Amino acid sequence: MSLLRIASVACIALTLGACQSLFQPGHLKPLDTTPDKTEQIKPGCDSPDCPLVNIDTLHFPAEPQLDTLVEQRLLQMTRTTPGTAVPATLNAYRDKFLRESPNRHSMYLQAKVREQHDGLVIIEVSSYLDTGVAHGEPGRGFINYSRLLHKELNLADMLLPGQEQAFWNTAKVAHNTWLINSQMDRDPEFVKNWPFQKTPNVALTSSGVVLKYNVATIAPYAMGLIEMTIPYARLSGVIKPDLVPARH
Repeated sequence: MSLLRIASVACIALTLGACQSLFQPGHLKPLDTTPDKTEQIKPGCDSPDCPLVNIDTLHFPAEPQLDTLVEQRLLQMTRTTPGTAVPATLNAYRDKFLRESPNRHSMYLQAKVREQHDGLVIIEVSSYLDTGVAHGEPGRGFINYSRLLHKELNLADMLLPGQEQAFWNTAKVAHNTWLINSQMDRDPEFVKNWPFQKTPNVALTSSGVVLKYNVATIAPYAMGLIEMTIPYARLSGVIKPDLVPARH
C-alpha cells in the first residue's frame, strides 16, 4: 500500500472518529440540576409551634417537562384525602397550608435525584405530614424519566407485552426473600397479617428494579419504609431489554 493511500485511510479513520465523538448520545451525560429549598412558617406567628412548610426540590434547566412533572408529583403527595383537588403550584399549597393549619402542623416535601444512568433520571419524591401526634404520615414515590422519550415511564412502559403478572410473581419471590432476610418468616402472625402487596413505587435503578413500600403496607409502621431490589437477571423476558442497564 502506498504512503499516499495509507495517509488517506488514516485521515478517513480520524474523520470517522471525530464524527463518532461529535455525535455521542447526549443523554448519557447527567442532567444538570439546580436546588430550590425553602422553609417558611405562618406569617405573623411567633409561637415555637407555628405551622411550617419545608420544600426541598430541584429544577432541570434542560428538561422543563421534568420540572413540571416533579412539581405535579409533589402536589399529589400533599393529598390527605384520596381524590381531593390539590393547589395548582407548590407556592399556592404552601400559602394555603400556612393559612389554614393549626399550630404543631408541618409539611415536608422533597424531590431528589436518586441516580442517572442510560438515559434515565430516577427521582425519589417524599413527603412527611406532622400533625403533632405520635406518628407523622410519611410518603414515598418514584419518577422514572426517559430523556429519549421526554416522558415518565409507568410500569406498562417498562414491561414486555403480557408480562405484568410475571413481574409481580417475581416481586413476590423478592418479598419472600425479604421475609427470610429480616427473619420475619419465623413469625406466623406477621406472615398472616402482613401479606405481599403490589406497590406503585417501582424504580429502574442501575443495580436492579427497586420496589418501595410506604409504612404500614407490608409491615407495621415501626418498621419504616420497606425497600426490595429485583436483579435484572431475574426479569429476563419480562422487562424491556432496552431498559436494562448496559453492564447487565
